[in-house]
Amino acid sequence: MVKADIVHSIELKLGLSHEEAGAQVEQILEIIKSTLRQGEPVLISGFGQWKVRGKSSRIGRNPKTKEVHEISPRRVVTFYPSNVWRGEISKLNP
Repeated sequence: MVKADIVHSIELKLGLSHEEAGAQVEQILEIIKSTLRQGEPVLISGFGQWKVRGKSSRIGRNPKTKEVHEISPRRVVTFYPSNVWRGEISKLNP
């Protein structure tokens, strides 16, 4: 599923125009991104939580050339699914 599919689903479920549904999706994503930019977690009950965490610098290796180099410190976003949703997913047949 891509963002266009989400917009289309919202159009059908809420009876909005394509532009209105697209604007709603963009607003939600912008709120999530701006909150994460500030370093705050985003929690959606029953779905999961996004958190920003720091990774320290470390030594990496190019597997092809075996050349060693330092990987710079960075901030990454991680997603943790809720226990409720994780339980629903685990019940699905592969």
